Amino acid sequence: MSPLLLNTDEAAIRFLQRLVEIPSLSGEETAVAHFLVQQMNQSGFNAHVDAAGNAVGQRSYPDANGQITQEIVLLGHMDTVPGEIPVRQENGRLYGRGTVDAKGPLATFIVAASRAKLPPGTRLIVVGAVEEEAATSKGARHVASQLQPDLCIIGEPSGWDGITLGYKGRLLIDACFAQPMSHTAGAETGTAELGLAWYNELQRFIAQFNADKSRLFDQLLPSVRELHTSSDGLENRLEMKLGIRLPPNFDVAEFENWLREAGGKVGTIRAYGHETAVQSKRTDLLAQAFNRAIRQAGSVPSYKLKTGTSDMNVVDPIWNCPIVAYGPGDSSLDHTPNEHIIIEEFLQAIEILQTVLNNPG
Repeated sequence: MSPLLLNTDEAAIRFLQRLVEIPSLSGEETAVAHFLVQQMNQSGFNAHVDAAGNAVGQRSYPDANGQITQEIVLLGHMDTVPGEIPVRQENGRLYGRGTVDAKGPLATFIVAASRAKLPPGTRLIVVGAVEEEAATSKGARHVASQLQPDLCIIGEPSGWDGITLGYKGRLLIDACFAQPMSHTAGAETGTAELGLAWYNELQRFIAQFNADKSRLFDQLLPSVRELHTSSDGLENRLEMKLGIRLPPNFDVAEFENWLREAGGKVGTIRAYGHETAVQSKRTDLLAQAFNRAIRQAGSVPSYKLKTGTSDMNVVDPIWNCPIVAYGPGDSSLDHTPNEHIIIEEFLQAIEILQTVLNNPG
């Protein structure tokens, strides 16, 4: 594909559509990474694919002494979940897998960053990360070890006039219950019943924890991701995969001990993929910069705490700098068969982000 200059709205829309048209499941991002590097190099960046497979573009504007005094990282992701959605424009909307989560926000980053009039002394780094949709978060973990920015914006859908301040944490659980085969009419408690009894105990634990917490952000939120029963004629097995969304300041070590103890002698419980909940304040520098830009555009910003996770969970504890998530799109469309973005909202988000980058505070 030939590169596009991103200085017009029409070029920005074509860029986003091209980006969405390139399949990029987690772990299969090579083609889209090279496309993004080509586009960024054509649009004023010094861009490359890094050791993790991320697409990384950099713009620098040294001060009068030739120094860089402020580094801003725009961290989006270019991978998507499975599910082919025909890419098309209809009634002012662009449909396709990744339009919302999160190629729309990533395209917003690249276009706005290419147009921004950076304050002297600023280095701006745009990252299209790999494997955000996987538990590995390979791309974010790599850049977290390589960079130490002063400000960070995460590319996730918040709506053009929304600002995401936080994400819940996460814990993944694999539970396996197995015992020798027995007759279903016998006195032995079945393997499936043992596993479901453990899950019911977990539900009671969660209900008790949540009883005095009115906000979803402060609650434990479980989901059953996989559930299988099997038998080879000698052994019966129940296997389940759970995801638990975690609130801030949650004692994960104590919870993991409870999970294993409640599993009993026939259950094997493995907990992994832990991410800590993160939350910024409305008074933080970046949140205030977005507040000003959205109000200048004639709207009142909404502040959001998300019940999912993002790469913000990965980098915030390491970088410990002002951080928010921003991007066009309705997050309720994430991963759905109807995923689409309103084109006008995409263009509005570019203007908001450009205003922020021109004067981040």
